[in-house]
Amino acid sequence: MLDKMGKKAGDKPCNTIDTLIGEQTQITGNLQFSGGLRIDGKVHGDITAEGEGATLILSERGEVSGNIQVPHLIMNGRVKGNVRSSERVELQAKAEITGDITYKSLEMALGATINGSLVHEADKGHKLKAIAGTDPVIN
Repeated sequence: MLDKMGKKAGDKPCNTIDTLIGEQTQITGNLQFSGGLRIDGKVHGDITAEGEGATLILSERGEVSGNIQVPHLIMNGRVKGNVRSSERVELQAKAEITGDITYKSLEMALGATINGSLVHEADKGHKLKAIAGTDPVIN
């Protein structure tokens, strides 16, 4: 049924938490994960997800100093770095990002703040094309 709606099975976010970084934990170094990762502590380094359904959850107590590259991101904490999501970003009310966000789908609650650029990434196979004097059209 998902194919009929234009979505692949990999578009679904992971709905389990396989790994938890607790509030009293501080990690220095790059992280790679698959499945679901929840961060309540602090991470100083880049975070990269393996797998199309991987989901990063950053709680309001969580902090990341580094770049994030994941399919799905749900955040209510703080990030100092660029964020790239191949599927969906959900910014809850206390989310703070200092850096650019590249996204396919973005949901932002009242109160969330971004100090950087928002870059929408169009579906693969479709390119935005500007025609002189008009708005961009999808090819």
